[in-house]
Amino acid sequence: MPSGNIIRGARIGSAPERFDERTAPAPRRPVTYWCRNSHQVRFLIAAEAETPATWDCPRCGEPAGPDPENPPGEVRAEPYKTHLAYVQERRTPEEAEALLAEALDALRRRRGRA
Repeated sequence: MPSGNIIRGARIGSAPERFDERTAPAPRRPVTYWCRNSHQVRFLIAAEAETPATWDCPRCGEPAGPDPENPPGEVRAEPYKTHLAYVQERRTPEEAEALLAEALDALRRRRGRA
């Protein structure tokens, strides 16, 4: 009588999946891009796929383009925002004071100090 475990005996994740020897991988072509820092980015793309205009450089994070003499310009990075900055965008100071008072009141009730 079967135990009902369909994948019994399989070791999932223990070894890489092997491709069937009778199938060939999809045709690919090499693509090369360059960033402003003269880093060369090489990767393979499907032969029928459209080549993207830019690609992020894995070394420096700058955009890279197909022309080594004229790489794309630098991307203007947004400054890092803290959680507080995002909250301040959503709430007015009056709303923040009301929420804080409500939270403190609930905390005092839980602790029995109301």
